[in-house]
Amino acid sequence: MSHTHIRKVAFIGTGIMGARIAGHILDAGYDVTVSNRTREKAEDLLARGAHWADTPAEAAADADVVFTMVGYPSDVEDVYLSTDGLIRRSKRGAWLVDLTTSSPQLARDIHDAAEVEDKHAFDCPVTGGEQGAIDGTLTLIIGAAEKDVEPLLPLLETFSSRRFYFDQPGGGQTAKLCNQVSLASCMVGYADAVALAEQAGIDVDRMLEVLANGTGGSGASRTLAPRSVAGDFKPGFLVEHLRKDIGLAISASEDLEITLPGAETAFTLFDMLCQIGGSRMGTQAITLLYDDEATCAAAGLDWSLLDQGEEGDDHECHCGHDHGDDHECHCGHDHGDDHECCGGHGHGDDHECHCHDHEH
Repeated sequence: MSHTHIRKVAFIGTGIMGARIAGHILDAGYDVTVSNRTREKAEDLLARGAHWADTPAEAAADADVVFTMVGYPSDVEDVYLSTDGLIRRSKRGAWLVDLTTSSPQLARDIHDAAEVEDKHAFDCPVTGGEQGAIDGTLTLIIGAAEKDVEPLLPLLETFSSRRFYFDQPGGGQTAKLCNQVSLASCMVGYADAVALAEQAGIDVDRMLEVLANGTGGSGASRTLAPRSVAGDFKPGFLVEHLRKDIGLAISASEDLEITLPGAETAFTLFDMLCQIGGSRMGTQAITLLYDDEATCAAAGLDWSLLDQGEEGDDHECHCGHDHGDDHECHCGHDHGDDHECCGGHGHGDDHECHCHDHEH
């Protein structure tokens, strides 16, 4: 299939990242139809010439290629595998490309279900953040062989600058989860460094320059730490989505019978941040966990919510699936009946938390 045969593109999910990616595809001259739970988030694309569809099924009906970028694995599963999902409603020969960071096993299931229907599905999570989406320079992590997705290269190149191929269904998702656990530990590392510098009274910006010019630095410390220090917590990537990704990685590690202590620590902190009101902040808000209550309150966080976080029968698992009462939570922890999900440690009543400076 050549570029001339790929004209119609459907894009499902026009959030922070999706809208930018769909915009690049539109600018490249493709006929784009978009669908999103909230039409308001697609209005800019519609004003630029995209078409609207009320449902993913309607968007995909006549599309040569369908992209999805939704929030959680449960959303991916519903969009693809429900009775009115993309596997059934897209046309024969269509390409189905999931850009969501999701479950490797779910990616394999979608690939297999698509092949039965004479369609081609592969996982293609992205990295590069909001700025990469704006610039069209995202890195694609592809769960397929390069030769198998070659017909899509002109389309993929409209919003990416690098592509890595992992040659098997679910391979892209696994590699992305590897990226996310490394990112999460890097963020904990720079948050520790900022807290130490601030309490010691040295110039924090100068300390970050040292990190940026040495082996102690990371992409996170270079791009996100300055925003943390400036008190800019606007989301480029949501806290709740990184928590979801780390939970998926921990679940995968359990299946493989290995332990990821760095990821466990990061999950603890990002889950705590979600519980006190930071779920829709940018991930750089992790540094607020080290600040006093007044600073946190000014940023919109409320530590008292943590004391209300005991989870009983109405516990919502953060792995992204909707489970019944007998569900075993896959956020990576062994919970007892009285578990308070502030992240992965079995503390007694007299436990004193050392991750931040605040009163309980």
